[in-house]
Amino acid sequence: QVQLRESGGGSVQAGDSLRLSCAASGRALGAFAMGWFRQPPGKEREGISHISRWGGRVYYTDSVRGRFAISRDSYKNTAYLDMDKLEPEDTGVYFCATRPTFTSDSLDPADYDHWGQGTQVTVSS
Repeated sequence: QVQLRESGGGSVQAGDSLRLSCAASGRALGAFAMGWFRQPPGKEREGISHISRWGGRVYYTDSVRGRFAISRDSYKNTAYLDMDKLEPEDTGVYFCATRPTFTSDSLDPADYDHWGQGTQVTVSS
């Protein structure tokens, strides 16, 4: 069983940057593919980026492509989401999650089996 804990959220101004971290314990994060999701206020959780087990494949939704970057560090057992040029529309609770490597690349939350508790990101205009 792997436990995930997100950190790095906060309240920022539009145009600012944040780095979210997803620290894993219990198992090596390298055993899983990873995804980042967010849940805006009053809306459903949405996938925004995923990265393959070894980091060779990454994907971003149109809403964050060119502004966000996903990465992972096996030595630190941590995944990251670097967020630049933040916009008020990026406000929400951000979650990281793991996906079994035998599954296809996906941003469907139903395909992810371990989740962190989330970290709040608030972007003011």
